[in-house]
Amino acid sequence: MAAWVAADGMRAAMSQQTGFTLIELMVTLTILAVLASVALPLSQIAATRNREEDLRRALWQIREGIDNYKKASDEGRVRKNLDDSGYPPTLEALVEGVKDSKDPAGKNIYFMRRIPRDPFCDCPTLSNAETWGKRNYASPPDSPEEGTDVFDVYSKSGGTGLNGVPYREW
Repeated sequence: MAAWVAADGMRAAMSQQTGFTLIELMVTLTILAVLASVALPLSQIAATRNREEDLRRALWQIREGIDNYKKASDEGRVRKNLDDSGYPPTLEALVEGVKDSKDPAGKNIYFMRRIPRDPFCDCPTLSNAETWGKRNYASPPDSPEEGTDVFDVYSKSGGTGLNGVPYREW
């Protein structure tokens, strides 16, 4: 009989505790706020890292197109004047193509399918080619200037990468 009385007393005590106390709710909300404040910067770093990877890939693609144009020029497949450097006159020339001077049919040589956009350029009115800074063959590396050809490209962004190097120097 005593076992029944003890079990009834326990059931009565358990039935009175329905719900959470104010302190339990506050502790739970505090823990959630701390977790959210940790997760937000991590997601921002991940987004920046993705944009940096896009920048690396875009620079690599454009520079490879420029190098292939120069190689074709050195092989005599792209017609040039004696005072030309052999680099493309514009970024658009990589996509538009040039006539192959060694091909009897006069087919075009294409070096890129499209010019990628600078992922750090927040300028929707500019074309993809206009989002990049361009350096001509004759300009020094520490102060790049545009000119009659495109020797190299760089990001116009004033930001600094997660590695501490400004995007302009990548």
